[in-house]
Amino acid sequence: MPVTTDILRAWRAPRVLIREKLGQGVREDRALAVLMGGCGLAFVAQWPRLSREAFLNPDVPLEARLGGALMGWIFIAPLIFYALGAVSHLVARAMGGKGTWFGARLALFWALLAVSPVLLLNGLVGGFIGTGPAATLVGLLVLFGFLYLWLSMLFEAER
Repeated sequence: MPVTTDILRAWRAPRVLIREKLGQGVREDRALAVLMGGCGLAFVAQWPRLSREAFLNPDVPLEARLGGALMGWIFIAPLIFYALGAVSHLVARAMGGKGTWFGARLALFWALLAVSPVLLLNGLVGGFIGTGPAATLVGLLVLFGFLYLWLSMLFEAER
């Protein structure tokens, strides 16, 4: 099934999606691909905002800004997401969760990938409109959408 269809399904029924993905067995290669896809899209989502910032403040060139975002999203963020997945599993286990380390990671990674269309919208708003109420509203949508997806999938993975 195409990943775009799975992203739409994640918004409609996150628990069903993660149950199906966990039913495919422990596939760390797929989990890493989902994580890198989400981080890659988050990196691309930064381009319009970074371009606007470079235009408004040319002291730091666009290439330097893009290089920093690349380093952050492609090299550092995956490590942080792996650590966050482990911490979420430990918290869930302390609260009676019976899932696996892989399930907690996969729930987090799929939440990131599923929220990526809204991240792209957030980048466009930041690039074309700039800071203000619209950017704040879309940023809150990203935050609450991510938390909804992640917690829904994590609860299912830890059952």
